[in-house]
Amino acid sequence: MSEARLKSTLRHAEFIASLSLATDLGTGQPLEHALRICLLAFRLGEVLGLTSDELRAVYYVALLRYVGCTADSQHLVDIFGDELLAHSRVATVELLPLPMVMAMIRYAGDGYPLSERLQKLTYGLSSGIARTRESQVGQCEIAQNIARSFNLGEEINLALGQIFERWDGRGTPGNAQGEELSKAIRLVHIAQDAEVFYRVDGLSTAVSMVRKRAGGFYDPAVVSCFVQHSSHLLFELDSDSIWDIVQEIEPRPYLYLDETKFDSAIRAIADFIDLRSVYTRGHSASVGELASTAAAHCGLPDEDIIALRRAGYVHDVGRMAIPLAIWDKPGALTNSEMDRIRLYPYYTERILARSPYLAPLGSLAALHRERLDGSGYHRGLPASLMSTSARILAAADVYQSKLETRAYRAALEPQAAAEELLSQVRDGKLDKQAVVAVLESATGKRTPKRAVRIANLSDREVEVLQLLAHGLPTRQIANHLHISAKTVGHHIQHIYDKIGVSTRAAAIFFALQNNLLQELPTDVSVLNKK
Repeated sequence: MSEARLKSTLRHAEFIASLSLATDLGTGQPLEHALRICLLAFRLGEVLGLTSDELRAVYYVALLRYVGCTADSQHLVDIFGDELLAHSRVATVELLPLPMVMAMIRYAGDGYPLSERLQKLTYGLSSGIARTRESQVGQCEIAQNIARSFNLGEEINLALGQIFERWDGRGTPGNAQGEELSKAIRLVHIAQDAEVFYRVDGLSTAVSMVRKRAGGFYDPAVVSCFVQHSSHLLFELDSDSIWDIVQEIEPRPYLYLDETKFDSAIRAIADFIDLRSVYTRGHSASVGELASTAAAHCGLPDEDIIALRRAGYVHDVGRMAIPLAIWDKPGALTNSEMDRIRLYPYYTERILARSPYLAPLGSLAALHRERLDGSGYHRGLPASLMSTSARILAAADVYQSKLETRAYRAALEPQAAAEELLSQVRDGKLDKQAVVAVLESATGKRTPKRAVRIANLSDREVEVLQLLAHGLPTRQIANHLHISAKTVGHHIQHIYDKIGVSTRAAAIFFALQNNLLQELPTDVSVLNKK
């Protein structure tokens, strides 16, 4: 696809709105949750008489509000078990210590045996508040990082750093209050809660809860305007085509992605998806690169090579719909758990289907779990309906997955992974030509040496960051590197200072974006195995 055609068809709004559907799944909310927040906040901004530039900020902040949600997935698993259910249950809980503690007491380990519930509750009460605040800062830093890939401007980046701030100054990280908060985030704060209250319990509850939080979480002046116009503002959320309305209201002139910006943005989405689990960090980007290299090896046209790389980047976006406790389960899955997993390619396709430009990528990406003998999912397609690109993507995903540690097995050596693929060829599951292309591409692949230091990180700091990204705690990093835990702590702080973050989640996201995990020594993969 030519750059000229891309510029004329792919808007920032289209891409970011598609991304917002993934964050809906990742926060346990119904699809179009973020779109409805965007519409509500935008209309409220119009009533308040905001300028076009201010409305643009409201628009994009609302759509990107939850884009850092993968930063706290493991934290929520540790307390609640099912982090998607936890997200949905605490969506209306006010972010203050007492309400958060009460939510933990009520929901921690719900559905687990009593001993595990007590263990999770104990962890939540002892470390939950501190970890929650850290994860909130991490969410802000990741959202800002992703927003930068779209070059949306500093006003939007500023607002995304204030996602968890409050009007009364009791928010996180506690750097702003009152009029110091951006106008965009003040409107989004009200819209995000009002949308949930309205959807769950109607107009009167939404108005009552927003009025109750005036002067605490919310700007009282904005609350007053919302209450006065609430029926008109909220009733529009019942419209049949929220997607179309949100696309239409984007302030002019529309912003478009060129090829370079699109590649940067879609790669950021790959890393956002993989950040969720310690077992998948770097997976999507690796699948995309391997699949595109194999496609070139097979002599596919340039357009197909590019499409395969991009489809590889987003092939796992549907994983957001499945709880992390299922993905990272160390034992065998139950039939009901497996049934849920079989649906994730469907969610990948559905998330990307709204955009005319992204839909073909979604259709291809959703085929990566199909098998030639019809045993794959979610459609169980026969070989006759599997294109060459789909066959390559399936082989690339299997090979890359076998090289990676999972909760239920150790990583395989390349030779063992190759033998597994060839076995699936003999069983009629994978295409021989695709497998040969993937294996030959993987054999010829070499991790390039870093010609320059990234963010001026020393070699030792890169080692520490790699181990951090693979889920190792400070003491385990120290043992592996034969240095003291105190020295590791100093290295971590220096890393934060150099790359401009303050949380592990944001540092890990930096490592993913700069391909630092590809250099990880192979003997480390077993250290974080549960």
